[in-house]
Amino acid sequence: MSAGSDDHDTPPSEPATPQRRAGDHGERRQQDQRRYQDQGTPRYLDPGDTIFSLWGRVIMARYRRIAAAATRHIIQRPLHIGVSARIFHPEPGATGLRSKNLQYLEESIAQWVMSRDVLVFMIPTVNTEGLLHPSNIRLRDYAKHLDGLVLQGGADVSPQSYSEVPTRPEWSGDRARDMYELELLHEFVEAGKPVLGICRGCQLINVAFGGTLYQDIATDVPDSLAHVNDDYDRNRHEISFPAGSSLARMFKGKTTGLVNSIHHQAVKSLGRDMSVEALSVPDNMIEAIRYRKAPFVMGLQWHPEFHRAGGVELLDCTGILDNFLRVARETRF
Repeated sequence: MSAGSDDHDTPPSEPATPQRRAGDHGERRQQDQRRYQDQGTPRYLDPGDTIFSLWGRVIMARYRRIAAAATRHIIQRPLHIGVSARIFHPEPGATGLRSKNLQYLEESIAQWVMSRDVLVFMIPTVNTEGLLHPSNIRLRDYAKHLDGLVLQGGADVSPQSYSEVPTRPEWSGDRARDMYELELLHEFVEAGKPVLGICRGCQLINVAFGGTLYQDIATDVPDSLAHVNDDYDRNRHEISFPAGSSLARMFKGKTTGLVNSIHHQAVKSLGRDMSVEALSVPDNMIEAIRYRKAPFVMGLQWHPEFHRAGGVELLDCTGILDNFLRVARETRF
């Protein structure tokens, strides 16, 4: 027997098994938990957490909460839609209100837009060089803070705005309003906000992009329908939707519709990047147009705001309004 050996030699250690390693890990975890409890740390916390992992989860939870609140605000906050003002110019020799410049909107257009639960704001003209009440507010500020623009009807568009001379004095239109609304339109288009033009607004959109108008339909197109008469909003005719137009897709299954008609001027030559959305039947006067280079810039020659009161046989244009408002929500920020 060799020196140093005896009958009490220590047996070799057994190799660690997976079960033994798991047991060691569980024992260490219990020790960590007891140490956490001794330090006053809640036992639901993972002892393996670090200060960085804890703060990372806290920050992500706060971010998700803020993002959810912001999403609710975007969805729930009413849209703010601007409506261009009609302008009443002082009458010579008048007193009281008729001796003043007045800006106003027609009730039906405001209520039609508000019927979809949005807020409507009339946009006044601005005068940064006014002698009495100068201001730094510009039409660009309205385009920045509002979500969309409706150009309402009213006085004729001046032939001067499309480089023509009025063929009769009574067709001179309102050049002052043209200048105001042309600037307003371009500011909203530049801001990427949607624009819906009604009657005069349709004609103005065409002129804004280089188009021209018939100064008087009855004179310029003698064989046309009577697009205006003493019945005013009770005057109506049929329209058709050209194949491929957005209105043809919107009114799927309908090729024609009945609308009112209150205009003696109409689109003559189309402005650049314009497409025809509707034509009158049977004289094929242009009744709706769309500017192709923007998310939504459309003009309707008829008055959809009068349709519901005119009876169920008139074209239901709620889908056009809803499409305009959906784009307004998508482009509001």
